Amino acid sequence: MKEFSVEDLRLHRKVMDIHGQPGAKAVFATVRSVDSRADDYSSRIWRFPVDGGGAEAVTQGPGKDADPRLSPSGKHIAFVSDRGKSRQIYVMFLSGGEARQVGEFAEGVSAFRWAPDGKSLYVTAACPTDPDARGARAKPPAKSAHTGCEPEVAWKLPYKADGTGYLLSREIHLHNVDLEKGEAAQLTQGAFDVSGFEPSPNGRHVAYVRTREGKFAHCHDLWVCDIDGERHRRLTHDFYMVDQPSWSPDGSRIAFAGALKEGDGESRLWMITYATAEIVCVNDEMEVAIPDNLFWNAAGDELTLAQAWQGRHRIVRLPIAGGEPQVVVGGDWQVTAFAPCEAGWAYAHDVPTQASEVWIQGADAARQAGLLNEWWRDRPQLELQSRNFEVPDGKGGKETIQGWLLRKKGAQGPLPLLVDVHGGPASYVLLDYDTNVYWQAMCSRGWAILMLNAVGSSSFGSEFCSRLSGHWGEMDLPQYQAAIAALRKDGVCDGRVAIVGKSYGGYFAGWAVGHSDLFDSAVVMAPVGNVETHYGTSDGGYYADPLYIGTAPEFDRRKARQLSPLQFIEKVKTPTLFLQGKDDERCPKCQSEELFVSLYNAGDTPCELVLYPNEGHSFLGEGRPACREDAARRIMNWVSRRG
Repeated sequence: MKEFSVEDLRLHRKVMDIHGQPGAKAVFATVRSVDSRADDYSSRIWRFPVDGGGAEAVTQGPGKDADPRLSPSGKHIAFVSDRGKSRQIYVMFLSGGEARQVGEFAEGVSAFRWAPDGKSLYVTAACPTDPDARGARAKPPAKSAHTGCEPEVAWKLPYKADGTGYLLSREIHLHNVDLEKGEAAQLTQGAFDVSGFEPSPNGRHVAYVRTREGKFAHCHDLWVCDIDGERHRRLTHDFYMVDQPSWSPDGSRIAFAGALKEGDGESRLWMITYATAEIVCVNDEMEVAIPDNLFWNAAGDELTLAQAWQGRHRIVRLPIAGGEPQVVVGGDWQVTAFAPCEAGWAYAHDVPTQASEVWIQGADAARQAGLLNEWWRDRPQLELQSRNFEVPDGKGGKETIQGWLLRKKGAQGPLPLLVDVHGGPASYVLLDYDTNVYWQAMCSRGWAILMLNAVGSSSFGSEFCSRLSGHWGEMDLPQYQAAIAALRKDGVCDGRVAIVGKSYGGYFAGWAVGHSDLFDSAVVMAPVGNVETHYGTSDGGYYADPLYIGTAPEFDRRKARQLSPLQFIEKVKTPTLFLQGKDDERCPKCQSEELFVSLYNAGDTPCELVLYPNEGHSFLGEGRPACREDAARRIMNWVSRRG
């Protein structure tokens, strides 16, 4: 039996998505692995028989194969792969043979869907454009001979995105690709980007989601056009976000997840009647966990979806006419992906006590399909407990909040406590292994880990989530203090307490050490350190920050400074480590730099700043393997040395 270590991330296979069809005898999944030699990832398409037969990889690369989609006939499977110079679409017979490329897109493919007749594919792909044209239709500019010296003109917002960089030299548009000829016809045109899309069951229309033109280009609306790219009609006008559309079987309605308020992190389930454009919220308390996965039943009176519920995900069937959702499968975990199959449903889930695998849920019970991570069996068992804590509600009273406690199974006596704060804040504790590989390793070293869904967390109701707006740090810090005190009283915590957090968690860790001497050490990662500068430097700060500081639609700079950890950083006596992706556009590196420089010059409090070149906001879970390993090791060493 080996102890968990951060190097284990190189062994872990992650189920990224699953595709199947009702009645299908097998499902297909993208399985990601670490390529240590290249310090990168590879992915393959795997086939998982529903009847319990052996799972196998059906593609062999090279590179990354992903996003499998069965053809309507079930005879072919299409997927995207970067085995060439960029992400292109490949199709192969399920009976065997080589995959062949379909179409050619100079900037690569974003996503695709089969046409109902199986004769063509609908594709979103990047189209080069001239930023100096400022949205006007013009021929794409010739590429400069001075690589890296091309100007990046910002003429609208957003002009950048984390993980992508500069946006205005390309547009994402919808195309139709003839499967036999490989010829592509562009269906949309304009200074906007197309994201989600789906053809109607009768093959006559395509519903698609696109950004707006002009000042509100960060907002998304639902549109529909004919299959020849004519008669584009806008169906929604009041939403901040609209996600992947899903047509009812008879084509009369379109379901989608969406949010009304700018910056709102909670997606609700909506439905539009195609003929009248009437929009209704199907269930105003139903928070959708995976917006891309909305499955209609054959009768068109029920949807199956993943619901975010009290920090967990559960797959539910929801009657369209009203009524309570029926739980199909659920537990103390979060769904990564799911799809229909002959037995019922196939899914993968995240939980820190198990590796990523594919599961099949039948009429009576769930069973594991295949074994991707045999190495996990050679590690000690961990125990994840859901615990409730009575805490101040910020309004003069008390309330009960939920949290997770992770320890090595059988651990006895008081342990040092690592408090891990989730991002958002309109999110919840994410239980995936890839982002949190230090959790298992810290438990192996004899630590307990507390992850709270404090006020501001989503999946616990709109009031609980929205109450934190305008009170970042002020309202949730007392809740953390109360929960830690309860664990000390219960003999779980021995008095040594460290705090770590990323994004909003980084904000909170920076705020907490500026307002409390409770923590022996802190790790602040990719934080909002200065709300005032975050507003103008983040890819989403200009529309999200007014909501979060409680002054929307205006941005109140006085309130922004009042709620910024930077204003209190000189008071910090807690040894603090800052970790930051150097190319982060969500919480740019200036946020960590301002905190570090100010703390370093304020006195003799131990502090360090680590920047990871070529890494964005998701460096901890999606960064290069070497970066993830280094960051996890630094977290462990910092809190262990200081704690």
